[in-house]
This record gives sequence, C-alpha cells and structure tokens, in this order.
Amino acid sequence: MIFAAPFRRKTLLSRLCAIAGLVAIAASACTPPPRPAQLPVVAIPPPPVAANPLNKDETNYLRLPNMAAGATPVRVGIILPFSSTSPATKTLAAAMLKSAALALFDSSNRSILLMTADEGSPDQAGAAARKLLADGAEVIVGPLFGPSVATVAPIARDRGVPVLAFSTERSVAGNGVYLLSFLPQNEVRRVVTYAASQGHRNFAAMVPQTAYGDVVASAFTDAVKSADVTGVDVEHFTPDTAAVMAPAAAVAKSNADAILIAQGGGVLRAIAPSLAFNGLDPAKVKLLGTGLWDDAGIAREQSLDGGWFAAPEPNADSGFIQKYRNVYGATPPQLASLAYDAISLVALLSQGQPYHRYVPATLMDPNGFAGVDGIFRFNTDGTSERGLAILEVQPDGFHVVSPAPKTFQTHSF
Repeated sequence: MIFAAPFRRKTLLSRLCAIAGLVAIAASACTPPPRPAQLPVVAIPPPPVAANPLNKDETNYLRLPNMAAGATPVRVGIILPFSSTSPATKTLAAAMLKSAALALFDSSNRSILLMTADEGSPDQAGAAARKLLADGAEVIVGPLFGPSVATVAPIARDRGVPVLAFSTERSVAGNGVYLLSFLPQNEVRRVVTYAASQGHRNFAAMVPQTAYGDVVASAFTDAVKSADVTGVDVEHFTPDTAAVMAPAAAVAKSNADAILIAQGGGVLRAIAPSLAFNGLDPAKVKLLGTGLWDDAGIAREQSLDGGWFAAPEPNADSGFIQKYRNVYGATPPQLASLAYDAISLVALLSQGQPYHRYVPATLMDPNGFAGVDGIFRFNTDGTSERGLAILEVQPDGFHVVSPAPKTFQTHSF
C-alpha cells in the first residue's frame, strides 16, 4: 500500500514541531522557545557504516506518475504486523497505519511516499525491509516488536538507512535504530527524581518477576544512584494477587520512605492494602508508580491515595484523538499516536538533502521535538527521552503535581 499527501494547504503538524526550530515548516504550528546562551553539548555519533549506502535517487526506485519530473520523493517505509494472529495486535497495526496516514495528510507534503510492508515474523520483517530499501526508502518506520527490529536493523544499516522503531526493548536501540516507544526507564527516573526533590531519601521497590520487572529494577537502581538517595530494598513478586503478601510485608518493614510499585491493574490493587496491613504508614511513606498506574480504576483504590506516578500530561493527546475520531469514526488505541509522531518527524526533516536528511545530527537534536504526548528526543544510544508529568492519585482522579516540561533546555531527566 502506498500513500502520498494531497495537494491542499493545511497547517502542518499541529502536534509536532522542532523545539529548536530545526526546520520551519509551518510557523503557525508552534513557536519554538528562545535558545539559551549555551546549548547542551552532545557528542553525536557518526552515521552507521554502510556497505551499500542509499545516497542518491535511482531510476528503479518507486515513484508515482503524478510527481514532478526531476523531483526526488521522500520514500518512507513502514513495517507493522498487519497479518498478526493476535486480534489486538492486528487492530493496533491498522490503527497505527491510519495514524501515519493522518500525519501524512496533515503535512501537505506532496513529495512523501509512505510504503507499507508486513512485519509478520522477524524473517518476514527482514524481507519487508529489503523490499522497501530496493524501492528507495530512505527511512524505515517500525517494526513494532523487538525481534523484528533486531532483524531489520543490520539490513537497514547496510544501506545507511535509519529505523524509527516502536519496540520497548532497549537492547535493539542504537547504531541507526531509534526507539520512539514509551520506555519504563523514563518513567522510573522521573518519579524517583521528583520524590527525591520532595525530601524522600530511602527508596524501595516492588517489581514483578517478568521482563518488564527486570527493566524496571535496573532503572530503579540507576535512578536511585543518579538522585543521590539510598536504595534499601528491591522485592520481586509473581504478578498474581495471591502471591504479593510476603514481598509486601518485607518491603513494608524496609524503613523506606518511598516505595516504587511497578505494577498495575488488580495486582496493584492487591499490593497497596497489603502494605497497609503490614504496618506501612501512608502519612510517612510515599507510594510511587510507573505508567502502568495510568488507569482510571486506580483512583478507586483508597490505599493508593496520594501516590505519585510519571506519565504524559492528562489530555495531552486530546487533539490527536479528536482528529482521529473525526476522520475514522473511532477512538485510537493508546500507541497509535507513536506512528503519527514518527511520520510527523519524517515530514519535519524532509526538506533536507535527499538521502542525507535523516542523519544522527538531525535526529538527535538535543533540543528535541514536541509530539502528541509531549516532548521527546533521541539519546546517543538510540533510546528516547520524554518529558513526563508527575500525577497524584486522588479519589476523583489524577492531579498534576509537577507539570511535564515544555523544553529540554532547562530540565534534566
């Protein structure tokens, strides 16, 4: 499937613009804040070594008949699991494609070609990448899953083409792969840093015995060290309501004054009262959470009242959601906005020199970009850093106690 933007005048990227004004595509879309006297010094890594680089337009690359003669289109490959056997994954892939198309139309950039391919399995994703590169894709958006990203990465690297992937597996990032996903490391760092700034000094954590829990445990250790506070305990638990009493009892007696609980849903609602049952005083100990707490049902659990967690600003994505509803007549799944941001970013940088515009120096601007869910930027290791708010759990919902930053120039994360 191939998409091209229509020829009509629209405001470009109502939700995404370079904070530093990398490319002034539409001044009405956003006004970048002034640059400080000294910008952050970032050692941008060189582009990945490409054995067979795509560095110029070729006659055999895909081109639409109505494109101007001599013009080089912006060929963008997008790889998503359209044929997944999981109904939820298949629905998400379809919604992400719709979001990508929405961003493409919002850009009004007639030169962008969006070429789609199926992720299927890692092998299928690799074959899809080869086909897209043979058609001249100078940037690949997707895949969604880590194993597929790992397969696509060396194929794209061989041609010097960056990959804007949606996986949360940090191990697949870097050397030409940039993760647009919501990484738990960002959430843990933000909430621990904020709690430390509010006077909490002794931190403990409860993490599930899962791959997600392993990531959070490592991020917790790093965040505690970075915040110059003390980590007193990390308890691992089987994510089952019947298996949380013992680890809850242990962490309640750890003398922590802040406890991170990396769990959501029914298991979280079992953990919180278990802590109170084992003597934890909510007046003295602050409960902390990750993005898994961003669930309206959490507010109904009285033992979580006053707890803090890191997430995008409430309703930050309301404009995108309304636009999606207006066009498609449905509410997009949560991760669909990532595809909108990816194509918006591609459009933002599209005015550079063909086959030299999606390079580390432009993708890793330390000033970052503003997307549907707030500001983000890419680190030198290919992971993304996001500006998140701190929300407090109250009986009537979530209240912002520390707003999400609007710029990376005056905040550290």
